[in-house]
Amino acid sequence: MEQLHINTSSKQYSVWISEGIRLKISEYLPDSLKQALTSVLIITDSHVAPLYLDDVKNGLSKEVKVYEFIVPAGEQSKSFQQYYELQTFALENSLDRNSLIIALGGGVIGDLAGFVASTYMRGIPFIQVPTTLLAHDSSVGGKVGINHPLGKNMVGAFHQPEAVLYDPEALQSLPLHEWRSGFAEAIKHSLIWDASFYQWLKDYIYDFTQIKGELAEQLLLRSIRVKAAVVSEDEKETGIRAILNFGHTLGHAIEKELGYGKMTHGEAVAIGMVFAMKLSESYYGISLPVADVKDWLTKLGFTTNVPSNLDANQLLHTMKKDKKAHKGIIRMVLMKELGRVEVISVDEELIKEMLLKAIKGE
Repeated sequence: MEQLHINTSSKQYSVWISEGIRLKISEYLPDSLKQALTSVLIITDSHVAPLYLDDVKNGLSKEVKVYEFIVPAGEQSKSFQQYYELQTFALENSLDRNSLIIALGGGVIGDLAGFVASTYMRGIPFIQVPTTLLAHDSSVGGKVGINHPLGKNMVGAFHQPEAVLYDPEALQSLPLHEWRSGFAEAIKHSLIWDASFYQWLKDYIYDFTQIKGELAEQLLLRSIRVKAAVVSEDEKETGIRAILNFGHTLGHAIEKELGYGKMTHGEAVAIGMVFAMKLSESYYGISLPVADVKDWLTKLGFTTNVPSNLDANQLLHTMKKDKKAHKGIIRMVLMKELGRVEVISVDEELIKEMLLKAIKGE
């Protein structure tokens, strides 16, 4: 079992990583939460519910009323409609300020359930029980929210969980595209912060079927440790936390322009990271291991080129609506060297030129 402490200005909590932890949730709830707990609402999706919902329910105290709400699996559930239905369900079942929401699932469920918790009665406690590799990034740090037709994650809040309980056994049920989606965020953490972690990943991960047991725990621990270090310095993304968006400016635009759910978040971010590295080479006049990263990603089954059916002008337009943009000027996370990045305002003509090349596969 691995334990990592998250320290932010608003809350301190633990991330527990252990096989089988989903079966004994109550044991890992903070004492202050257990003593006042009145009811629990488990929010999950249609893919996860048949696999792990009963496990989590059985791991809760029999003395507490437990409710469940299952949303359709997929990015489309990060919507105003699902948010509204969940708020209605919570009100109809008389959840109060001593109720607990459990987010059981991947990043979509964590973001949606966390946003419901952050706004129901102006904020009630919740815990993250991730079931995907991608959620190792989204479950830590307190960013919660839903999508808007005009942009991804544009409606949300900062609301830290009471704990993150991560069961690596749940990863074994993931389809291949979900492995890729989550692993892209682990690669991101290594590229922006820890070059030795990048080398460790390359040395040990060449097939997703390997990621189990001790190797899975170490992967999660090292990757979450990067996220924790950044979040502890900047909880609400007023400064350094923006570097966690490496690859996301273009990645989010690709997701929106293709239609949410057509490409997984991590697969779009992988394209965005390669693009950001190429743009960094042009901007700084440096050489980065782009070919090395592309080759490794390709061997792992990633696509590294911008989809050829997308339009450079429309992508540029969407990138201008990114949360980091300022007065219509695109600000991107660029790489100075492996493990060191910064947020830079970039001329849109340079971005457009690079987008046109990327769409052609250059």
